[in-house]
Amino acid sequence: MSATSESVLEKPRGAVVVRPSTESDVPAMIAIYTHHITRGVGDVDIEPTQADDIKRRRKNMLRRRLPHLAAERDGVIVGYAYAVPFRKRPAYRYAVKHSIYVHPDHVSTGIGRLLLPALIEACAGAGYRQMFAYVDADNVASLSLHEAHGFRRVGLLEGVGFKYGKWADSVLMQRAIGAGASTPPVEIAYSRTT
Repeated sequence: MSATSESVLEKPRGAVVVRPSTESDVPAMIAIYTHHITRGVGDVDIEPTQADDIKRRRKNMLRRRLPHLAAERDGVIVGYAYAVPFRKRPAYRYAVKHSIYVHPDHVSTGIGRLLLPALIEACAGAGYRQMFAYVDADNVASLSLHEAHGFRRVGLLEGVGFKYGKWADSVLMQRAIGAGASTPPVEIAYSRTT
């Protein structure tokens, strides 16, 4: 990002501010995540996430220059988003996959529409070139959100999850960010640790 451009990360939109997450946001993020894995159409997770898990992941992401964002409304965390390496091998170091979670009381209020472009901007600013999402095939709202922000469907993973008594499909979505694959990349430091 240039010093003269306004960053989506720091610009309030109405009563919602998207900003880098802090350790004090972790309890709210765990509550949001737990809701989605136990009731939503998102990830399948057998064991509940603990505060130390999120703190460790967050620190690892930040060390790798990967964004971990929170959306805050009137002092309350209403959503969060982050990016992780797409794959661990060095050849894939310019690609990320991401996740977005919105508080159940704030779904369909535009939180995802604020978090996703901020995440795209942060990843592009850090030198990443491709962004991926795995979206539950039944999550029409998330599929539409991603398509509205330039993602395209590049694959269907059939029956890859089993939750709530049925098999679930995932849609693989992809979007070029920054210069995409049109120019050679600027070197990004690579770390084998997760």
